[in-house]
Amino acid sequence: MAVKKAEAGTLHIDALKQGRVTLKLIGNTPFYFNAMSAKAKRSLLIGGGKKTAAERKELKHNPEVEFYDSVYRLPGGPTLLGFPAPGVKGAMATAALETPGVTKSSVQRLIFLPEQKIKMWGKPYLKMDVVRSADMNKTPDVRTRAFLPRWCAEVDIAFVQPTLSVHAIVSLLSNAGVIVGIGDFRQEKGRGSYGTFAVAGDDLGDWQDYWDEVTQEGRDVQQHALDNPEMADDETAELMALLEEERERRAA
Repeated sequence: MAVKKAEAGTLHIDALKQGRVTLKLIGNTPFYFNAMSAKAKRSLLIGGGKKTAAERKELKHNPEVEFYDSVYRLPGGPTLLGFPAPGVKGAMATAALETPGVTKSSVQRLIFLPEQKIKMWGKPYLKMDVVRSADMNKTPDVRTRAFLPRWCAEVDIAFVQPTLSVHAIVSLLSNAGVIVGIGDFRQEKGRGSYGTFAVAGDDLGDWQDYWDEVTQEGRDVQQHALDNPEMADDETAELMALLEEERERRAA
């Protein structure tokens, strides 16, 4: 913010200006959704409560429901799937730790993402993984999430000028795409390398064909994929087959 002496004893303060840019994210590695399920939200809101006799007989997991609940949705527009904008801003703030000339706190203050959720293209598949729970014993469990083998997104970013420039925003977001990523099991976490991305503007260059292809997988394709889950890999298909056998056994 510029401060000038207008006359003796008086300061003239120039208001900061706000720049804005829309950028495209091109997924370099697959993406995991990680939205909290409706069941988990209910438990947080009103408590778990004791299970009935019928509930105790139910299978521990319902992969189809967990798959459906794992995504973030947009009420309208070209895509059904979205991703929380604060997650993108958080990735940029984390990338600032490895980017000379900018600090994490300055990113948090000087960058704004007007949208609550950004648009995401790509067909979701049902994927099961053996994970370790967050308890003291790191108990193993099977977690089901929506998995996008290929994806693209678009993000609208506002920023304070002249402190930041379009070049600075592109560079910082690009760094976030390389060393942080977005979604579950992302690069930032260390063990996983998912959710990484490249950044492009209106001129997609070598990414144009990929963008054109993936953006065909919009709202209609995504809704059909959620309603009719396809398995992401052989391991998931094997686990689902075991589950179906148990369902049939209990129904007999």
